[in-house]
Amino acid sequence: MKKIVSGNEAMAYGALRAGVKVVSGYPGTPSSEVIASLLEMDLPGTRVEWSTNEKVAFEVAAGAAFAGHRALCTMKMSGLNVCYDSLIGVAYSGCIGALVVFVADDPGVSAGMCEQDTRMFAVMSDMPMLEPCSLQEIYEMTVSAFDMAEAIGGPVFIRLVTDNSQSHGVIEVEERVQPKADAPMPPYDPSKYTKAGAAICMRQHRDLIARLDAAEKYIADKDLNKLDLKRQGGLGVISVGITNGYLSEALERLGEAGADVSGISTLRLAATIPYAKGGITSLLERCSKVLIAEELEGLIEKYCFMEAYKNKLDVQFLGKEDGTFSRIGQFDALLVENGVRKALGLEAAASNLKDKPERLCAARPIGFCAGCPHRGTYMGLEKGLNASGFKKEQVFITGDIGCTILGSCPPFDILWTELSMGASIPFAHGVAYSGIPSPVIATIGDSTFFHAGISGLVNAIQHNIDMIVVILDNGWTAMTGMQVNPGTKQDFQKGEWKRLDIEPLLRGLGVENLWSVDAYDVNAMGDATQKALKLPGVKVILSRRECAIQATRHKVKYAPIAFETAKCVGCKKCINVTGCPAIELAGKVIAIDSTQCNNCGLCAGVCPTKALRAAG
Repeated sequence: MKKIVSGNEAMAYGALRAGVKVVSGYPGTPSSEVIASLLEMDLPGTRVEWSTNEKVAFEVAAGAAFAGHRALCTMKMSGLNVCYDSLIGVAYSGCIGALVVFVADDPGVSAGMCEQDTRMFAVMSDMPMLEPCSLQEIYEMTVSAFDMAEAIGGPVFIRLVTDNSQSHGVIEVEERVQPKADAPMPPYDPSKYTKAGAAICMRQHRDLIARLDAAEKYIADKDLNKLDLKRQGGLGVISVGITNGYLSEALERLGEAGADVSGISTLRLAATIPYAKGGITSLLERCSKVLIAEELEGLIEKYCFMEAYKNKLDVQFLGKEDGTFSRIGQFDALLVENGVRKALGLEAAASNLKDKPERLCAARPIGFCAGCPHRGTYMGLEKGLNASGFKKEQVFITGDIGCTILGSCPPFDILWTELSMGASIPFAHGVAYSGIPSPVIATIGDSTFFHAGISGLVNAIQHNIDMIVVILDNGWTAMTGMQVNPGTKQDFQKGEWKRLDIEPLLRGLGVENLWSVDAYDVNAMGDATQKALKLPGVKVILSRRECAIQATRHKVKYAPIAFETAKCVGCKKCINVTGCPAIELAGKVIAIDSTQCNNCGLCAGVCPTKALRAAG
């Protein structure tokens, strides 16, 4: 049957076609929709979960594969850093069932974090990595990834990037294959599934390399990489993954422009690792000049240099090393076309920006949504600092991943750092050791706290660090698309999932100085900050209020805010302090966009003339 799907949804349907038993992951744009779409389906026999972090998610999937089932683990590129400690161990051990690890990279940094090329992890792990291009390829290659993982007895990567994971189109989908209900007891084999001794580890390493060789044979037998040899001594182009589509479009455009592209040889790779040794060597032997189109790092390019040297082939390469392409940003058809033009000695084609929809887009500053409770938290934090004699620029405050980091943007400008999930607390811990002349404060969101913040807090409590931790609890993993986390209200947990409340967890960890405040109550947040600054050791402020978007979706109503135009003096304090996009300047006075305003009341709290006030 035909379905309109995104790239991530195509992968979800591919996993179902492959008979997946367990799917686990942690939300991370651009990968989130695989699990999000599966959670909306009725899938008897298949378990799907959001795990607390990527390491846990991988271990859940690996356990299912160890027991003989087919399992999928999903994450964005940053999540692979989190789970790698366990992933490399399973890569060495292998597994009985089929384990597929989906990673979405983000060339061009549409979703934030580092512009990481996870293909390097595949090289380091000696693990196969498949890179589909089109939506139909994503669906079909997901099935192939499970088949290959089972055939070689080890885990397989499948990598997408933002542009194909988030694209939409029509694909042909087959019926779901029901996974087997249960599995026999796996064999007891410590020499395969532990690392107890050098001899075991080295034997496992030899087995890992053998599995990579088996993957190379599987890829060749299935003809996943497409080699098309043309004119002897002519131009060759190697593309991989999503750049395969850009190459097709580029050659089509060049042909329409009158360029002779009939003699160009191509190697379109669907697998980065293992390297397509035979295909690459054949192309290098045929062509005197080779263009390599791959996003981010020049991984295939470096291998081509090595093969040319080993085989004493005189080939001119165009790619990252000569500056034809950059190691930064995402590719498109025009970029690849101009690479081919350069290789053919043709003039570069100019970008026709006036025909692109991007030129019609208004500037969109980064900031919190209208009514976001995090606004109140940071307003209260600054108020407490001021009341204690500090200016915000005099206090070292770390930020963390998620919506909370937007406190580094205007009008708050209060956060100094962003590193990785959960790093705000240990980073502040280290700064506290430095003896800087400032209080030290760490801020972290609720989902991030569950993901990787707990261990940092435990460490700070054990070592009795003089610092404040502010947990901004909006009840959702909001920035990646409103996924549930362990702290989400029970009404929104899936099936038998149970809510875990942060407050008793903090008390159980031994936090003695703990304040739980309403994020919309700026004064309460300010008072808690003042009190925390006067006490030694670890202090925690739990600032709570549901995400404004989700609260609106659930029809949560707050007391309406009345606005008296006659009292407005146009001081713009409501705009400059809250930064709320629901407030705008209309001539000499302000106006409120009722379609955005959720009546949080933060603006009324800063209005000096009471032109804004709670009604009734």
